Formats: sequence, structure tokens, C-alpha cells
Amino acid sequence: MAHPAPVFKKVGSEGGSSESGGSESGGSDRFFGGGGSFEYSGWVYHLGVNSIGHEYCHLRYLCIRGKYVEMYKRDPNENPGIKPLRRGVIGHTLMVEDLGRRKVNHGDVYVLRFYNRLDETKKGEIACPTAGEVKKWMEAFDQAKQQADYELSRGASARNKLNMEAEINLEGHRPRVRRYAHGLKRLIKIGQGPEKLLRQSSNLGANSRSELYYDADGGDAIEAHEWKCVRTINGVRIFEDVAEAKSAKGVLVKAVGVVEASADTVFEVVLSLDRRQRYEWDTLTGDLELVDSLDGHYDVVYGAFDPRHLTWWQSKRDFVFSRQWFHGQDGTYTILQFPAVHKNMPPKNGYRRTKIYPSTWEIRNLHTLSGSARCLVAQMLEIHCKSWFKWKKNNFLEFEKTIPFGLLSQVSGLKEYIGATPALTFEASTVIVHSKTSDVSMPNGECEGEEGADQFYDAIAVESSSSSSEDESDNEVEPIKKDKKVKLKNVSWAIASLALRRDSVLDIGKELNPNVSPLTLDPSDFHGTLQQGKDEKDTNCWTSPGGSGFMIRGKTYLKDNTKVKGGDPLLKLIAVDWYTLENSITKLALHPRCLVQSEAGKKLPFILVINLMVPAKPNYSLVLYYAADRPVNKDSLLGKFIDGTDLYRDSRFKLIPSIIEGYWMVKRAVGTKACLLGKAVTCKYLRQDNFLEIDVDIGSSSVARSIIGLVLGYVTSLVVDLAILIEAKEEADLPEYILGTVRLNRVRLDSAVPLDV
Repeated sequence: MAHPAPVFKKVGSEGGSSESGGSESGGSDRFFGGGGSFEYSGWVYHLGVNSIGHEYCHLRYLCIRGKYVEMYKRDPNENPGIKPLRRGVIGHTLMVEDLGRRKVNHGDVYVLRFYNRLDETKKGEIACPTAGEVKKWMEAFDQAKQQADYELSRGASARNKLNMEAEINLEGHRPRVRRYAHGLKRLIKIGQGPEKLLRQSSNLGANSRSELYYDADGGDAIEAHEWKCVRTINGVRIFEDVAEAKSAKGVLVKAVGVVEASADTVFEVVLSLDRRQRYEWDTLTGDLELVDSLDGHYDVVYGAFDPRHLTWWQSKRDFVFSRQWFHGQDGTYTILQFPAVHKNMPPKNGYRRTKIYPSTWEIRNLHTLSGSARCLVAQMLEIHCKSWFKWKKNNFLEFEKTIPFGLLSQVSGLKEYIGATPALTFEASTVIVHSKTSDVSMPNGECEGEEGADQFYDAIAVESSSSSSEDESDNEVEPIKKDKKVKLKNVSWAIASLALRRDSVLDIGKELNPNVSPLTLDPSDFHGTLQQGKDEKDTNCWTSPGGSGFMIRGKTYLKDNTKVKGGDPLLKLIAVDWYTLENSITKLALHPRCLVQSEAGKKLPFILVINLMVPAKPNYSLVLYYAADRPVNKDSLLGKFIDGTDLYRDSRFKLIPSIIEGYWMVKRAVGTKACLLGKAVTCKYLRQDNFLEIDVDIGSSSVARSIIGLVLGYVTSLVVDLAILIEAKEEADLPEYILGTVRLNRVRLDSAVPLDV
């Protein structure tokens, strides 16, 4: 069946409405500024444990309207008068975490966990059949949190504020809300009962508009790769990195192909262990079985193959490797594959244990004028220089009998298999269904009962039958055929190349008070536990590079998505602390040893403190101190961020990573894409006196924990650049500028200084 596209509805003050599929980054700020409301709805699996300790997985219909959520047993549009099993409010303390893949009732689903950041005992889980749907539900809940924050900023009643912040008991049953929302949208029919894991999609965001980038790898930091096409295999191009080949022991090689399906579909195929399916496209690792699953983003698999079609060897081969996967905020999937050893899979008689080359998959959607699903698939691995140049010299005749060739051929096989399987491409098609225009917007108090509004956690707690006696009225719904309008961008590759040469120009007077004489900021006047490097040869140190290595939004970004090179940072990095602690702590700026509490720190106009809390044994904290040389303008973008709400900060606080030197697999895992930290991990903010502290809890996300665990294993050989900025979402805020940068040069874990709490 076709997957309905995401539908949200904005109801204006005049009673009109506008409908669209999905939203672009930054659209929520403009949207909420209009005071509208939106809807998301679709099928999910409600996971939990009942009163006698048995786990359950129920198919449920979830509907988000503004900041309110309802959970139904059946589609309310096809069953008029049905009452919700659960309903509640999405408050500002709600946190959403992607737990990755989990096997439930002999099927694989992707799980979302919800919890109260003030009390993690208040939690619940829902699941979706695909990782793509999980991401779109996360976006829906983020929109709802922003809606709630917007209403509070508009001066909602004290009763509403109290309701949103009220504690709830997940174990008990709450009184039912006695008012119901109108105008729910017709989506999809329930195919079978709730006891089966249906591969049935919700209607969230198949045609959501993603940001476009003109650099070849889609990153926000400039990488020193020079890819040269050396061969094509059935329409798939084989590249080598000629820049790395000149200096490294190994050569990076990648196969790149365009597949006529969505990134979600391709990711599911690559990750699947279904032998029949893998036999259709994978000549090397078709026989795979699961050995161990460590978490929802990491597993270990075992495989075997007959190498006679690759070499003259007669003995069968087997192998064990781990797979680790991530889903980026831009929708890109990254899969890392490492050779592994596992106690449950010792060597077998009759098989020769071999090591599969470390490799990565990168899968990202391409945007087409026709709106059809298409994605770019790249598989990358490292080959020893001696072997690679030998194969090139012999016109790759011997290369076709090697394991690297078998790995690179997987992209070609995948492309042909999906092209020959209409069911996979059909899943990516979209059907947009709209309801008639509603002329009444939801008032702030619509979901209020005698006991006040329940929070969202009630919607995913233990289910009970509805006790409400009031009827629910639905608007008449009808499908509308809508031709997708595509706004052509006046962009060419000439403009793209020009953008790479153009730099962002920072108007300092717009952000900092031009009427005050700037202070002279010398890092030697401030002292941190990590030393400042004198030159590029220094190790276990920090420096502050310029912003030219990062791509940020240009003046015309909202019109043509053009990005430009970053300029000099607005704030100056004056010190870095590198601490080790038994338990991660927040509010470091209040610690007596902190730079902010020193006499020199108290004299500064403003200090931005970034506390990156690194989960490990023991835990670490990397604390960055950025200072302004004059007061910050209150009405500037930085001023609004400093004194804004936590939700506003979460939606704007952005980091761009770039590994300058280090193991290529770590580079691929970290990537170079900008990340809104407040949406990826838990961030806490402390605004006092002349500083703002941002505590970034990397351990709050299982994906972030996996990546940082990989980074820590190679940290002494890494040179890492980070750029901090505030995302510009309005015309007046463009072009973006970089708040601050830092380069961490081969930092040693044992150099961290203990901090007494």
C-alpha cells in the first residue's frame, strides 16, 4: 500500500487553513509565530508491561494536535464516536530518545522512548516499523514542544502553566478529559489486528523538504578528499581518494550509485538478515545470522561464503563482523562494519576464518523535480596501497577476484535488485489526504478537565478503557488529489562553486554593542587545565582555528539554500578545561575552580560556557570558555539566545564537527554535518550574572554514546575541529556567523584533571 505523506494543518485567526507536507528546518518558528495549530497522526506500536508483568505490543493510532496527544485503539476517522484510550499534554519537560532496532514478536521494530527529564521514572515507549518513521515522529513531538513553548510565551494562563508542569503518576489511571478535538484527518485503513507486527506506515513526512547542500559529500565542513573515478560497474562508479593515497599506507576506495528508492527502504534492505532477500543482491555476505545485539544501534553477525567465484581457493570462508548504524538529523543513514571476535562464534571445522575489510555505508535521499524517491548510496573501504596500485597496473584483472571487489559490488547488486523489485519502490510513493478546512482553532483550555490536563506520559502508560460519555464529532473528510508544486531554485554549479569561494561577513556591531570600547582578550591571562598549543606540532592541547573550514548559511539561504565559508568567530576562545569525574555534573560555572568565578572572569562582559559531558569510566567533561570583548545587544540573535527559553535554545544551538586527522572510519562515523544539539541530546542551561552555561549530556542519547565510544578509542590520534553557532531561521538573522571554534589536537585521556564536586 502507498505511504501517506505527512500532513500538518495551520488554523489561522480568520478561520482559514493552509496544509502542507512536512516542514523545513526553521519552519516551526515562522509557523508558530502565526499562532496556528498542526496535526500529526498515524499508526504506531505501543510497548509496555501490564499489571502482571507480561510484555505487550499493541497497534495504536496516535494523534498529535498542537501540544495535545491522543491514543486510539482504532482510526477515529473510520470509527466516529470512538473515545481515546489515552490523552495528555506534551510539556516542556518531555524528552524523546531513539532506542534503535528491537526484536518484538519475531519482528524488528524501531523504538522511541519518552521520559520526563526531571524524573526519568516517568517514561513509556512506542515503536515504528521503519527508522524513517521514528525520525518523523521525533520531529512531530519537537514541533509540539515548540507549540507549547510558544503558547507559554504568549502569556497563557497560570492554570495552563501549572497543568503543563504538573507531575503525574504513570502507574495509576488519570481522570479522563471530557472534551475532544475536531477535524481529525483521514489517513490509512487498519489492515489486520493489533497482535501482528504489520509493516504498515504512518502518514508522517514522506515528502518533507530537507535542506539542500551543494558540496559533493553533503557536509558542513570542508574535507581534504580528492575523489577520482577509476572504474564503473553496471552504472556504479568506483572512486579512489588520490589525496590520501599520496601520504597514507592505505587507499580509500568507494562505490557510489543512485538507487530508485527512498533512503529508508535501502537502509532496511542493507540491514536485513533475510537470506532469501540477500541472495538477490549480495554475492559476498548473503549468508548472515545474528550473533548478538548489544543495543538498538549495534549488533554482531556471522556469515560464510564460498570463495571459488572470487579466488581459486577451495576451502570455504567464514567471518564475524559488527554493524553500528546512525540516523543523522538530515535523514542520512551511516552504517559502520568492523571485523570482530565473539565468544559465541569460535572458528568452525571446514571453514577458514577471514576478516572482512572495515567498511561504511552512507545512504541519503536525493531531491528530484518529479518528487519520486531516489537516494545516493556509497560504500567505502580502505585497501592497502601496494595491492591497490598492483591491481590498477594490471587493469583490475586480478581485482575482480578479491574480497574488496565483492564488497564494492554490493552497491551494484543493491541497485539492480531494488530496480527489479517494484514492491520496494512502490513503498516510497506518496498519497496526500486532506480534511476539509476547519474554521475553529483549538483553544488553550480545550483539554482541561476538573483535574487539569494530563501530560503526555499518560498517553503511553498502561492502557485502560475510556470512561468519557461525551460524543466525539468528526469533520467530513475527503481525499484531494494534489499536484506537487516544486519551486525551481535558480542555482547552477557555477553558483555552487562561487559559494565555496565566498566567505560569510560578520557584522559585529549587530551582535555586540558598538558604542563600548572592546577589551583586549589574551588567552594567556586565563588558565584552564588543558594547555593552549603553540603550533601544529603540539599535542594534548587546543587551538582556535578560523571559520573558513566550515560551511554555514549564506544571506540568500532561504531562497536558494546556498552555503558559504564561515568567517572569523564572534567570540574568542580563552581557555579549555579537561576534567575527569566519577559522575557527570552540571552547573560547572558555579564551581569555585571555574574560570567564571575568577577575578579575571568576573570582569568580562559575557562568557559562553560549553560543558561537553563525555560518558565513560570514569566520566569526562570538556569545558570550553568563549568570551565577548564587549556587551551583547539584547535584540540581537545572540542576545535572544542568551535570554531565550530552553526550547528556543534547543532549536537553535548548533555544532559542526570535523575530524582533520585520524582513522577514516572514525571520520565517517562523526561526519561533517551540522547537528542541532538540543534535539540530538539533552542540553541544560544556566543563565546568571555575565555568563550562560550549556551542559551537553552526550550520554543521554544511545547513538551519541556509540559514536563517542568509538572516538575515545582513537582520541590520541585525532585532530578534531568544532564550530559552535546559532542556527539562523529568519531572513533578518542571515547570514549565519560562527560563535566560536576549537581544535583539539590528540588529547590524552590520562591528562584529564580530577574535579572534586
